[in-house]
Amino acid sequence: MKAGKDGADKLVNSVKLISHLANVGDAKTLIIHPASTTHQQLSEKEQLSTGVVPGVLRLSVGIEHIGDIKSDLDQALNDL
Repeated sequence: MKAGKDGADKLVNSVKLISHLANVGDAKTLIIHPASTTHQQLSEKEQLSTGVVPGVLRLSVGIEHIGDIKSDLDQALNDL
C-alpha cells in the first residue's frame, strides 16, 4: 500500500468479512501484515531484502463469494 504500515494497519482493522489471521489452512479469506507478524523477527534490512516492505499485505483468498470479498476490500479501502 502506498500509505505504508499505517495504511496497511488501518485496512486490516477495517475489513469485516476477511479475518486477520496467519494462514492456518482454513477455507476462509485471510489478511495479514507480514512485516509485523510472520517476519517481525527480522531486522528492517532483512525484511526489505526478502521483499517484505511496510505497506505489503498478504491476502489468502478463501471460498466466500468473490463479490463479498471484493465488497469487503472496497469498503475497507474507502475508509482510508
